Amino acid sequence: MNSESRPDFSQLRIAAFESRRAPEIERLIEKFSGIAFVSPSMREVACAEDRPVIDFANHLITGQIDVVLFLTGVGIQQLLLQIDRHVPRQRLLDALTDVKTVVRGPKPLAVLRELGITPTLQVPEPNTWREVLATFDAHLPVSNQVVAVQEYGLPNLSLTAGLEARGATVVPVQVYRWELPEDLAPLEANVRRIATGEVDACLFTAAQQVVHLLQVARQLDLESPLRAALDHLAVASIGPTTSEMLRTQSLPVDFEPSHGKMGQLVSEFACVAGELVARKKRIAQRLAALATTLPPTERPAWYDSPFMKACRREPVPYTPIWLMRQAGRYMSEYRAVRAGMSFLELCKNPQLCSEVMCTAVEKLGVDAAIIFSDLLPILEPMGMELEFLPGDGPRIENPVREASDVDRVFALESIDSLGYVIETVSQTRRDLPETIPLIGFAGAPFTLASYAIEGGSSRTFLHTKTLMYRQSAAWHELMQRLSRSIVLYLNAQIAAGAQAVQLFDSWVGCLAPEDYRTFVLPHMQTIFEQLTPGAPVIHFATGNPMLLPAMTAAGGDILGVDWRIGLADAWKTMGHDRGIQGNLDPLVLLADRPTIRARANEILEAAHNRPGHIFNLGHGVLQQTPVDNVRYLVDMVHEDSARSG
Repeated sequence: MNSESRPDFSQLRIAAFESRRAPEIERLIEKFSGIAFVSPSMREVACAEDRPVIDFANHLITGQIDVVLFLTGVGIQQLLLQIDRHVPRQRLLDALTDVKTVVRGPKPLAVLRELGITPTLQVPEPNTWREVLATFDAHLPVSNQVVAVQEYGLPNLSLTAGLEARGATVVPVQVYRWELPEDLAPLEANVRRIATGEVDACLFTAAQQVVHLLQVARQLDLESPLRAALDHLAVASIGPTTSEMLRTQSLPVDFEPSHGKMGQLVSEFACVAGELVARKKRIAQRLAALATTLPPTERPAWYDSPFMKACRREPVPYTPIWLMRQAGRYMSEYRAVRAGMSFLELCKNPQLCSEVMCTAVEKLGVDAAIIFSDLLPILEPMGMELEFLPGDGPRIENPVREASDVDRVFALESIDSLGYVIETVSQTRRDLPETIPLIGFAGAPFTLASYAIEGGSSRTFLHTKTLMYRQSAAWHELMQRLSRSIVLYLNAQIAAGAQAVQLFDSWVGCLAPEDYRTFVLPHMQTIFEQLTPGAPVIHFATGNPMLLPAMTAAGGDILGVDWRIGLADAWKTMGHDRGIQGNLDPLVLLADRPTIRARANEILEAAHNRPGHIFNLGHGVLQQTPVDNVRYLVDMVHEDSARSG
């Protein structure tokens, strides 16, 4: 949350599902100028049968339990109330002091302390079942131990399975369950409001609220429209456990407060809700633009390809895969073509560019092609003297080093000087199978600016950052000229037959997040706002996962990430209303096949069949990569991700 922001919902319509503190959350929403729709969604009901609780107490007192895990404070209180009817309380408390006790969070800790019991262990935040298991692993091995688990509402099957996998005998102790409220009318009204677009944002303060919301939606035959609507709303969760439930149900999580307290949830969310709602509306508009009005019988063959469906976040039969630098020096066919010409000569030959890419697509079996070209040719007509030196890569002979040098960098007014790239798009589209989508691309303004300033590759970006920091006006002027040219360039590629485009920011990882927001973000937003609607845009950057929040704010229908961040964490950061591309380390393709399969499956498991995943590397295929390993990766991604039914 921006510390300078003031809480203000600005009359946004906020749905909340709190039960015990419903009047309080309603007052808070209204305090921050929101329109509150609060519908209690659950009630605690004590289990009618005391027998399991009595058995637990007797087993504890007679030494048949080694560890007791307390998950909630209210659960401990309810447990004691039920036991008091059958067993003297002090006998139970004395028995608890003789075994190991573990508490999941601050609420059960407080209850035990009030009872005079100091727990053996406290699970650290965020207090999910994963932290519970990690705490046992680090401090209390449970092999051959009997572990009693005070449950809350529904059993946590993941926790139980994890304990049993570690050799424990698990004794569940359910003292209460969650049921729907007796008066369903307010919750039903909120389901209808959400499904019909009458709500801007939702607040969830407990995981069970998610379950009950979906349950009532199913009863009203509104689950599908409710899910579709939630994708486009700003969704706030009180903490990791609730967020995990939302994600398990394939619902978005756009915001968590700094601490899991209801007051902080509402006040902090009020600072960012307006921006989140506006962003999600823009994304919804982009997704709508990706759909064609043509009837199915008139759609091009590539329209319903797995790649294009993933771009639109639609269900796919298997995870689509393509690879950056999938036509390159690791392939003998490419080396044969390159033998008689320079790299730049190849880039300026549309027929050969099409040939090397179509060969790669056929040989590898990938689900999309990307035009064969390079990031830098756009700089030539802008005034840069570009050459590619054998073994040394690209070099610019007249780099931009001072503010005055920016004056000789010309923004493109037409695309005529890059006609060979546009013809490459057209030729490749003609040569590809109709079912294979074609991706156009350009370098992002920061990456292009860095090449123009450094004159070639750099590890320190000394000249780039010097100009950026010392002569910021000149920097922004350079970025504006590059941005205008990039928009013209990419829109021309779309017009020539590219079904999607990718913006490569290969060097932006050298920046700190605040520098990105100051010196890059406004220009990226300009580009994304001006690209032709209907063609998905992939926004790819590498080198610094801390930039992901700012990249999300910049735009893109799909965000491409490298191996430095897991997909689950990336999706959590950017929100599930975007597609994601990635993110195998290219060096894994130099390993043996069991390793390739294992690492690729880790990525597939992290994606969890969520709509919008496109498999790719975190950077381009390396020259040393065996072709057979690349083909193996493509085949196993298709095979291991295939959806049944």
